Amino acid sequence: MKKKICILGSTGSIGKTTLQILSENKKDFEVVLLSGNSNVDLLISQAKKFKPIYIYYNNFYFKDKIQSFCKKNKINFIDNLKSINKIKFDITVSAISGIAGLIPTLDIIKYSKKILIANKESIICGWSFILKQLKKYNCKFIPIDSEHFSILNLIKNLNRNSIDKIYLTASGGPFFNKEINLNNVTINQAINHPVWNMGKKISVDSANLMNKILEIIEASLLFNFPIKKFSIAIHPKSLVHAIVQNNNGLSFLAYHEPDMKIPIFNSLYDELNNKKFFKNNFFYKNKKENKLLFFKPDFKKYPALQVLDIANKYGKNGIIMINVFNELLVNQFLSKKIFFSDIVRKLLLIMQSNRIKKYLKINKIKHINDVFKTYNFCKGILNW
Repeated sequence: MKKKICILGSTGSIGKTTLQILSENKKDFEVVLLSGNSNVDLLISQAKKFKPIYIYYNNFYFKDKIQSFCKKNKINFIDNLKSINKIKFDITVSAISGIAGLIPTLDIIKYSKKILIANKESIICGWSFILKQLKKYNCKFIPIDSEHFSILNLIKNLNRNSIDKIYLTASGGPFFNKEINLNNVTINQAINHPVWNMGKKISVDSANLMNKILEIIEASLLFNFPIKKFSIAIHPKSLVHAIVQNNNGLSFLAYHEPDMKIPIFNSLYDELNNKKFFKNNFFYKNKKENKLLFFKPDFKKYPALQVLDIANKYGKNGIIMINVFNELLVNQFLSKKIFFSDIVRKLLLIMQSNRIKKYLKINKIKHINDVFKTYNFCKGILNW
């Protein structure tokens, strides 16, 4: 039996990579639902190739175009996931970027046997609500970001009490080995990642290390460890994705080529599968090449490291604010409204302001609406 697949965010980087894997393994999978946002032509192209039963789409500007396409091709158009007929997806890939992915993720869990998530914003802002849904509908969960997928596999057979430190690795971004004035960084420089081919927002986050800060917050929620249990190791080759250091002196690491196909492939298939997919190259081409170098991140070059202390101190609502302010500030940089260096500088200033401290004292996250209340509050702060 083919496994029924749902992809939320099929036109993004993770969605496209997932579809590439599925196209190479057509005997095992059937794409039942696709969804996208602004890249409507790509979504239509994907639908022509994979012939899903459903297209989920709620972008007002291109809605008519998608509806017309669905009508001609006898595809069920939906703009609300709650309107899906009784169907159970074997696997859902949740890859809608930003906080926009939270509600669709919550809505799709009840229709899914297993969900693969590559949306850190949803986890940071709404993990307690996601976890509640996962338990309610007995839905298995796998994070498919390479770092969190690696941690999941490294710690599953370890005694939690024996774990001393968990390192998430970072390439260091495009400026790691360069002396550069961060005020003069252009958009093209910031998104020119030396290893990974990613979207603009996550590439900017990688350039100033905010991506790794958010990944640590995400990991602390997913694996129920305090933030102080995690640290960052700069690893320019991006071959090791996580390191778990035990109290007994043993350290375990997850090594694979910097290709998102690997965690996605292994998440789509059962944990124990004999399907040959990818061969690692452990050998150096010459004596001068060293693939396994690790460095401590420099606070001067990466002031975002200070954000971890704030996240550790402010709790659930505080980490939502960190995520939202970062998302909004990155958008301002990409819109050429602020300098690259302003992203972290402004984030630190805002999070340490009396206005934020007062808001955090009064407002608690008890309902999903409180998440969006905080999101709107943050937007108001930046527009003020």
